[in-house]
Amino acid sequence: MAETTTTPKKKKAKRTVAQGQVHVLATFNNTIVTFTDANGAALASVSAGSCGFRGSKKGTAYAAQVATEKAGQAAKQQYGFAKADVFIKGVGLGRDAAVRALAGLDIQVEGIKDVTGVPHGGVRPKKARRV
Repeated sequence: MAETTTTPKKKKAKRTVAQGQVHVLATFNNTIVTFTDANGAALASVSAGSCGFRGSKKGTAYAAQVATEKAGQAAKQQYGFAKADVFIKGVGLGRDAAVRALAGLDIQVEGIKDVTGVPHGGVRPKKARRV
């Protein structure tokens, strides 16, 4: 019979990320909040849908607030998140609510930047009507 020996597992060093970024994608249908480190590697990500909101309630400001609080708690607990640059994308109702929720979590907001895509050139026009 083969003898099995278990090697002791090394404990993973707890990574601390005091300063990072918060990306908020606020659409009319949902709000997604992602906490990242300075390089953009995701630490915690929560959407309004994953918080239990369904249908049109996902796009509300309250749903964005709940999602931000949930993601913020996870980032603070696991990584010691304290300061953040906020990047907001989209035109949904959760834009302001997400930033206000960060202040409620005692996360210092260093700067807020709107990175919503702006069309330049627009869509291709309809073909000319022949009469």
